[in-house]
Amino acid sequence: MEPTCFVCGQSNKGVVYLKCIHEGTEKFVCVRCLPVLIHGAH
Repeated sequence: MEPTCFVCGQSNKGVVYLKCIHEGTEKFVCVRCLPVLIHGAH
């Protein structure tokens, strides 16, 4: 299974993904969306 970012839906082999737990479910987030999760959308 190829990882897909749960925030933006991107599934590209050239992107770095991190595994996380969100709402009790294991998911992936790409490094482009990580700052939004950390700091919130402005």
